[in-house]
Amino acid sequence: MNWKRESIRIVVIVVVFLACYFLPPAWLEFGGPVAEALRLVRWYARQNVLLVLVPAFLIAGAITSFVSKTSVMKYLGAGANKLLAYGVAGISGAVMAVCSCMVLPLFAGIYRMGAGIGPATAFLYSGPAINVLAIILTARVLGPRLGLARAIGAVAFSVIIGLCMHWIHGRGKRDIAHAPAMLPQEMPTRPLWKNAVFFAAMVSILVFANWARSGDVRAVFLCCPGGLETLSVEGSVVERSDKSLVIAAGDEEEVEIPADRLRAIEPVEKNAVYELLYDVRWWIVAAVTIALVAMIFKWFKPGEIGEWTFNSWSYARMILPLLLIGVLVSGLLFGQGGKEGLIPSRYVEMLLGDRPDMFLDTTGLSGSFVESFVRFAWTFWSNFFAAVAGSLMYFATLTEVPIVQGLMGSGMGEGPALSLLLAGPAVSLPSVLVIRSVMGTRKTLTYVLLVVIMATLTGMLFGAMIG
Repeated sequence: MNWKRESIRIVVIVVVFLACYFLPPAWLEFGGPVAEALRLVRWYARQNVLLVLVPAFLIAGAITSFVSKTSVMKYLGAGANKLLAYGVAGISGAVMAVCSCMVLPLFAGIYRMGAGIGPATAFLYSGPAINVLAIILTARVLGPRLGLARAIGAVAFSVIIGLCMHWIHGRGKRDIAHAPAMLPQEMPTRPLWKNAVFFAAMVSILVFANWARSGDVRAVFLCCPGGLETLSVEGSVVERSDKSLVIAAGDEEEVEIPADRLRAIEPVEKNAVYELLYDVRWWIVAAVTIALVAMIFKWFKPGEIGEWTFNSWSYARMILPLLLIGVLVSGLLFGQGGKEGLIPSRYVEMLLGDRPDMFLDTTGLSGSFVESFVRFAWTFWSNFFAAVAGSLMYFATLTEVPIVQGLMGSGMGEGPALSLLLAGPAVSLPSVLVIRSVMGTRKTLTYVLLVVIMATLTGMLFGAMIG
């Protein structure tokens, strides 16, 4: 390894991160798509890099360094028992509350360790799509019917997408059924329980460091002056006057809602256990971190620690620049927090409605010879557009729920809502760039197309069943 070149890369990444983290708010006051792109990058640097991505990179590096390749091929390889492989991939998603970008270093780790393309992509989809918190929040905010449909659809998707990826791309040299037999037997350097405790400690730090406090109130408001789309934000009231309502929506984020756009303020029901865990989260993180450091120095050799550091840095070096580009483009196109990007929200609203009336009126096609065709194809089109739009947008963990809630409040049907919920969290423009660097253009395109097509068809079926 060229240490001089790597040192330069480290310095560049640190400088860019600090520039994004300390981006002056005054630079964002001029508004517009560019400001929204910078605002999204600033938010991402503050909320996700240190507490989310850094632990994820360390976990991915540990997977590469300490998990036996023979074990990976045994449980997730092409020659593994299919029921076991896809079961492991699906269960891993159910217990992890991650976004489409956070799961990338973990996916890259197991894929490069020799996991079959089918189970690896099943894990890639299941990580952000099947986590229990997302399903529960969907059922609570959007209704039990949509929550149940999302749970069933996501579990089925992870298996079907994995099987399709294996059938299409799993017959190459990389996914040979006899690969596990060719691998030399590896002597374990430490008992399995030690590795299990070590990984559990890192995952615990990741979970509790990002444990969010539930809000006191939920404010429902219009996205923009004169708009129809409603959004919601959950947090604590900081200030309220005749002109505006200011809500603290996170540790560092305040949202100011003009009074003329405010539609409702609803109390949020508290959960005592959840709030207790939030109050003691840093004590838990500190205790587990101390235990983790003790494990590292007692159970691991210096050479192993060096290999772990190098592998973790390799993932960070590969993923962080692509994420920066993807988040910038996503913010530029779609904005964030109800603010406009290059694509106005009224167009999204127009293309996701239950009926094509607004689309026909806006485009001037009402009464024309194509109106009957538009009405005939509208169910497919609205679900397809929701799936495509969701696959381009970036959703931080669980943020898709309030966004869909706002879209549904402005007329979005439950079918397109399900399409977006199934496609959006699992795929995003930033994640596509990274996935391509891991498994190539053809496999990435296949994966994205499978997600979009299945989300579209599922949304159409769900809409027909409840219609």
